[in-house]
Amino acid sequence: MKPAPAPPAAPIFFWSLVSALAGFLFGFDTVVISGAEKTIQSLWGLSDALHGIAMASALYGTVVGSVIGGWPTDRWGRRATLIWVGVLYLISAVWSGLAPEVVSLIIARFIGGLGVGISTIAAPLYIAEISPPERRGQLAGMFQFNIVFGIVIAFLSNYLLGGIGANAWRWMLGIAAVPSLIYLLLCFRIPESPRWLLTRKNDREQGIAVLRQIQPEAEEGHIQALADQITSASAAGRAASQGFWSRRLRTPVMLAFCVAFFNQLSGINAVLYFAPRIFELTGLGAKAALLQSVGIGITNLVFTFIGLWLIDRLGRRTLLYLGSFGYIASLGLCSWAFFTQHYAIVPACIFTFIAAHATGQGAVIWVFIAEIFPDQHRAAGQSLGSFTHWICAALLTTFFPRMVSAFPPGWIFAFFCGMMVLQLVWVSFMVPETKGVPLEDIEKQLGIS
Repeated sequence: MKPAPAPPAAPIFFWSLVSALAGFLFGFDTVVISGAEKTIQSLWGLSDALHGIAMASALYGTVVGSVIGGWPTDRWGRRATLIWVGVLYLISAVWSGLAPEVVSLIIARFIGGLGVGISTIAAPLYIAEISPPERRGQLAGMFQFNIVFGIVIAFLSNYLLGGIGANAWRWMLGIAAVPSLIYLLLCFRIPESPRWLLTRKNDREQGIAVLRQIQPEAEEGHIQALADQITSASAAGRAASQGFWSRRLRTPVMLAFCVAFFNQLSGINAVLYFAPRIFELTGLGAKAALLQSVGIGITNLVFTFIGLWLIDRLGRRTLLYLGSFGYIASLGLCSWAFFTQHYAIVPACIFTFIAAHATGQGAVIWVFIAEIFPDQHRAAGQSLGSFTHWICAALLTTFFPRMVSAFPPGWIFAFFCGMMVLQLVWVSFMVPETKGVPLEDIEKQLGIS
């Protein structure tokens, strides 16, 4: 079927932006604890072990959220799940700011982590399902942009609130209630995904009504035909389906697993979380905090924006190529610098690494996973990719300090570089291009319809 003319930017842009604000809260919630962690440990006299649990509690919640998030997204709908994500964020922010002791803080942060994990499933999936093929990458990529933007704003918020007194840490954590409430209220202004309405709720009338809003300039015959295409593709998929873990879905399952696996085996979380430690090894310890919070944050933001501008122009596969080459060059030079003690180039290599990630893997991952599964398995596929991402992030974050103690840093960067060489091979031989391809046609391209 010939696609209809591209719809106006609004209301699709507004709906996508609202959904992507879950990513802003994701980034804000993940990083905001960095400004409060030292005060919390001192205030409550926490041991290193208990302090570590408190700081990582949100990450544990994220892993759980990524496992369970596909169920409410399919059962209750994309919109309803996004609303509940806002509720979780709001509860977490208020509870964290008022926490009287460490157990309360751990529970509150865990609840926020649940919201983060679920948001990485529901938000990109929702945007992918409402977007026209020619703008799907840019719109779905807004989720990643908002994550990075939330990180930068969290650093700025911590800086501005840092000097207001003994309870500054409570304000740092509690201030997240403001964007959480705004996001929650805005979620009531977006419609349900038409694909969910047509294929899960079997509500053709409402599904077509949303399709009319998405494509107001399309003729009624085209809207009806599009609804038929979505419904028939889903019915054919259910008829052929042998469950999620079946031979039929082996290609998208492996693609989702690998894109998330390689995303973390680049070492991105190690660099973001342990930048001060890395820079201290080069003799730049005094500048480490500034480089991390300002330099790395701004670099990440700028190049994420560039990645979103390019993703529907160059395509997902091309950006993964560019990111892979950038990874290999920057990590390889970092390894060489540590082996040869040419430490002066390490900061430039780290910033290049961040730029390569933001333009490549960072811009592509959530878009790509949301595209490659059929309607009836899209939430489960998003859950698989999200869980793989977060469990790898948790393991890498846990073991990186031990790696630094056990091995020279040159070998660690060489390991990450080697993994990115494997990623380049994977992209070359296995990754399809999904730029501008309707979701139903991607199923045919992957041989799952």
